[in-house]
Amino acid sequence: MTLQQWCFSFKGRIGRRDFWLWMAIWVALMAVLFTLSGQSWLDTQSTAFGLVVLLWPTAAIMVKRLHDRNKSGWWALLLVVAWMLASGNWTMFSTIWQWGIGRFLPILIVVMTLLDCGVFLGTKGENRFGAEAEPFRFRR
Repeated sequence: MTLQQWCFSFKGRIGRRDFWLWMAIWVALMAVLFTLSGQSWLDTQSTAFGLVVLLWPTAAIMVKRLHDRNKSGWWALLLVVAWMLASGNWTMFSTIWQWGIGRFLPILIVVMTLLDCGVFLGTKGENRFGAEAEPFRFRR
């Protein structure tokens, strides 16, 4: 798998190592992005652009990892639901419901997704999404 396929294609499968490799890269890039933004070296539009640029490869990596688990990539949309729940205004509900809907449920969705993609083994052999995942190798 080439770097372009790894970052931008939604086809195929990747293993846990490649998933965690991207997560480490993503965390480092987010730390740099928000540090620069917090120091006023980047304006809001540039920060938003950086977030949008990171969205495609993150989605591609997540979908390929779900494919390795023999699941549809559409399950990745649960993270969008978690973000929407965390961003919502739940003040119309009592305090316990505000906490449950706005905090607990999004955290539960993110933790379950990380467990599913980052801890559990993929399908052995070929599945409906292709051959067993090969580790990504940086080519010279």
